[in-house]
Amino acid sequence: METIRSPLGGAGAGRSFWGMGVESPEPARELSVSAENVESHLAEVCRDVWEHLLVEIPQISGDVVAERILLASVQENVATLLHIFENDISLKNLEGPVAAHEYARRLAQRDVPVTALIRAYRIGHWRLLQWCLDELARREADAAVSAAANRRMLKASFGYIDSVTERVIEVYHLERERWLLSRTATRAARVRDILAGQEVDPGAAEAALGYRLRQNHLGLVAWLPALTRGEAALARLDRLIHKIARELDCPAGPLFIPRDEGLAWAWLPFASHGEVSWERLSRVVEGGEPSVQVCAGGVHRGIEGFRSTHREALRAQELAAAARPGHRFTAYPHVAPVALMCRNLPDLRDWVGSVLGPLAADDEQCAQARETLHDFLATGCNYTATASNEIVHKNTVHYRIRKAEKIMGHSVQERRTDLEVALLAVRYLGSTVLQASGRH
Repeated sequence: METIRSPLGGAGAGRSFWGMGVESPEPARELSVSAENVESHLAEVCRDVWEHLLVEIPQISGDVVAERILLASVQENVATLLHIFENDISLKNLEGPVAAHEYARRLAQRDVPVTALIRAYRIGHWRLLQWCLDELARREADAAVSAAANRRMLKASFGYIDSVTERVIEVYHLERERWLLSRTATRAARVRDILAGQEVDPGAAEAALGYRLRQNHLGLVAWLPALTRGEAALARLDRLIHKIARELDCPAGPLFIPRDEGLAWAWLPFASHGEVSWERLSRVVEGGEPSVQVCAGGVHRGIEGFRSTHREALRAQELAAAARPGHRFTAYPHVAPVALMCRNLPDLRDWVGSVLGPLAADDEQCAQARETLHDFLATGCNYTATASNEIVHKNTVHYRIRKAEKIMGHSVQERRTDLEVALLAVRYLGSTVLQASGRH
């Protein structure tokens, strides 16, 4: 390899795939140690890059499943690049991370422009470089060594991003072509037009969709939380949606729209019927494949109802994705207040804590007290009915309610509405909105 004079002076054989040709091993060692230090905070770095991308590029935010795949892609890319820094690895024949390819496919399936994908790599690259540059600066190495280490890092990182970006763009275009040629593309495009609020000819739209718009609809979102690919995954979702439609005695077949390889939107035709048996719907989901989750909106009519029930199902999906532990089935009409609030989980957690006080602790004793409070409110604050539900003596319920009120610092009646909503949030979101035991 051709050698060049090092900034440190002297001559010697260069040793670097970047072609920097510096004789001293100090710049490579400095970069390696800095990368190791950054890697020791890998989870924090990846989450910072991921959150920054979601803020800076609106087109890639707002979809729970896609955001999760983006996080996996960020984690793999960051870990790979830091590994290159640490070990002076050649970029030749370097394959892009699996999650990066999967994310490119998902964006292609969701009509997100390829420019958003390219911006994500540029912005994510810069965000990671800030961590690495700050770490190099903190080490306060000799100026010449630090400058050489910076050059190595920049050349390596830009070479890596250039290589990976070329590959994911290729994956994106191949998937985009395949997706557009699929038999569902026409229907999916028509549905997107309707959901976007565009004016549509109901007759023409119904003919294209094979589904009546001028009736009552129940919107569903069904997905497989794991990164499941292929037609088999969609077939599983399709079978479940049709099974739900049969169980609810729908007068015609559902409208099933694959969103990507592991997520589908669906609408069930209810004709003029406006009620739904949530118990029967939940039973089908709970009795089906254990990995599938389903969320539902309310029943609404016409084209606007088609949009409304879908929006509600998406809000329920956001709640289901945030919940720990999650629920197999979530119906928006049952969780509407919490679903609307869960878009700001830190504030919701603080509000639940302000209502429940120390009773918001995530432990078994507080969980039992919250359950009694929930039953008490559900029975209209009836001690006898609550005792019957919990199979305890009426006096035990009196004691538990008084104790809970003392812990919270206020009576049940004083903040009854707040208490009902806070307990509902805990019921569906679990530890996501609770405080670690001992924090209060």
